[in-house]
Amino acid sequence: MKYIDEFRDGEKAKPLIEEILRTADRPLRIMEVCGTHTVSIARYGIRKVLPPSIELVSGPGCPVCVTANRDLDRAIALAQVPKAVVLTFGDMVRVPGSFSSLDRERAAGKDVRVVYSPLDGLQMAEKDPGRPHIFLGVGFETTAPAVAATLLEARKRNVKNFFVFSAHKTVPHALRVLLNAGEIKLDGFLLPGHVSVIIGSRPYEFLPQDFGLAAVISGFEPLDILQAILLLIRQVKNRRPRVEIQYRRGVLPQGNPHAVEVMGRVFQPVDAEWRGLGRIPRSGLALSEDFSSFDAGLKFDLSVPEPREAEGCRCGEVLRGILRPAECALFSKVCSPQNPVGPCMVSFEGSCAAAYKYGT
Repeated sequence: MKYIDEFRDGEKAKPLIEEILRTADRPLRIMEVCGTHTVSIARYGIRKVLPPSIELVSGPGCPVCVTANRDLDRAIALAQVPKAVVLTFGDMVRVPGSFSSLDRERAAGKDVRVVYSPLDGLQMAEKDPGRPHIFLGVGFETTAPAVAATLLEARKRNVKNFFVFSAHKTVPHALRVLLNAGEIKLDGFLLPGHVSVIIGSRPYEFLPQDFGLAAVISGFEPLDILQAILLLIRQVKNRRPRVEIQYRRGVLPQGNPHAVEVMGRVFQPVDAEWRGLGRIPRSGLALSEDFSSFDAGLKFDLSVPEPREAEGCRCGEVLRGILRPAECALFSKVCSPQNPVGPCMVSFEGSCAAAYKYGT
């Protein structure tokens, strides 16, 4: 198949669904890690065509959602820097921090702009050299290479007024912490396609080796997800857990070595705080000493009060898969996309936003 609409063909889905129904002979709980998977599962009604024995739960796969309030508050504080232009992807604008949001700062007259890539921000900085331009680097291994490449370009062009606030995180570390916590029993993982395009399949080998769990890297269309679920069922049924790649049109076992090399030139691993999971060793990406002149956290004073969590928000439990969005008392009552209390209701990839929009 070559085209997206082929991966959404209902007739092609029927044999997959029928085989899933025939093969699923025991209860199975699968966690999808990627927020894009969460949205696709809800949007295309995948839960509705699965047998009751298969349970899909969402995990910590939305980068905006797992960003801790401490980091959100520091990112929002950058809008207060004199003459600063804060550059961000769109889903960050309305995320509430402890005391404000980028949206509120923009309404108060601060210069907050949505960009489609960090390179857009670099070009803005070049055209307006008298003002600091600060890009908010929030994301997983998917977006980090583009930020790293932009910083290499900034150095090449000798742009002195472009900075990055890095809150990037790496996925495999979070999965290990999640499993070690022992709060949720899982049979397998639907692993993220976009992240795996960069890092490949090898960083997930600990899932079958250390935890005996099935794992499949999946694409994002309905037929991708159905096929990945079938592969997971077979692994569990045959008692042969391993890391399989369903998304072969995008993912190689070794990933993208050039992208990994570029990240390694610009970033260094550091401990990072995750919403719902706490502080995870070496799970964050900070700018290396060689690129410290571009580090907004070092360049500007980001002293902010101690963070506080929104009362009643249970986004952290949703991200750990131990609570469904509708089980939060605020869901659709106090908390909605129009009035989000927590980040899980803001981001397009958030579990709560998907459940609210698609009713699952």
